[in-house]
Amino acid sequence: MKSIRCSQPNKLEMVQANKPMRRSGEVLIQIKAIGVCGTDYHAYRGKQPFFTYPRVLGHEIAAEIVEIDPNPSDMKPGDSVTIIPYLHCGTCIACRNGKSNACANLQVIGVHKDGGMSEFLAVPLDKIVKTANMTLQQTVIIEPMAIGAHAIRRANLKQNEFVLVIGAGPIGMAVMKFAKLAGAKVIAMDFNQERLDFSKRWANIDYVINATTDAMEDLIRWTDGDMVPTVIDATGSAKSMENSFKYASHGGRVVLVSLIQGEISIHYPEFHRKELSLHGSRAATKEDFEYVITCMENEWIDAESFISHRAHFDDAIDAFQHWLNPESCVIKAIIEL
Repeated sequence: MKSIRCSQPNKLEMVQANKPMRRSGEVLIQIKAIGVCGTDYHAYRGKQPFFTYPRVLGHEIAAEIVEIDPNPSDMKPGDSVTIIPYLHCGTCIACRNGKSNACANLQVIGVHKDGGMSEFLAVPLDKIVKTANMTLQQTVIIEPMAIGAHAIRRANLKQNEFVLVIGAGPIGMAVMKFAKLAGAKVIAMDFNQERLDFSKRWANIDYVINATTDAMEDLIRWTDGDMVPTVIDATGSAKSMENSFKYASHGGRVVLVSLIQGEISIHYPEFHRKELSLHGSRAATKEDFEYVITCMENEWIDAESFISHRAHFDDAIDAFQHWLNPESCVIKAIIEL
């Protein structure tokens, strides 16, 4: 079978690999589409923490079952599925407390183990999620949507509460969408006006701030001087993450969704004065996937317009490098087989 492998930073190559042998408890799937996300771009550029080379990228997956054992969910060959790409140990303290996404031994398909930029993949049965009656476009974006949904669960939003989402990339947009579905008043901030305009239409958000302007003035006016009870950063920028604390209200919350390769610092007297709460938000859980699927089934998420760029698997390496160019104006790119 063919696979696209990131052999070292800034190098992708098409290689021939053996079709995976399905072990007991695993499902063999045939890949139909792979979403390309920030993790893939960061890995390509050599900026992804906990990453080793060579690696087959790809963890946003739409697929079809090829081989499967009899199972309680009655899944069978030919069924359309996605995968939960987070492989947890089941025994560590996080797993024992229902936080498998924060597993002490977590391995992510496409990051720590070879991923979906292949024609076939074998994955554990308990990581398979059936997506009957869903389109390919809906299925392939379930995973990034679940990350956004998980961040909103971490934020514990209140009805009609202001939330500032910094970063209008795909994950940031997912956060905005689920914040709206939770009943919040959503403010988006980014340097890219085209992304802000798209976010306003796609996620039906309430306010946008171009980060080249004075955000504080707008936030003070819109919140009657209270500032924002919940600030969620999805930029992947250490500077932005550090700045996010100043937008939070007294008694507010800051949720960091992004993963960076390095440290961030805060001005602790201000953090202490406001008695802020800081939350990390890592990956997603099965419950988040199930919620996203419910939202898809109710047509609350427009998957078709979210996917802005497509490439066939054979053309994916050239397309991938083009999508890295800001002038390509990518919202979400997918590779189709």
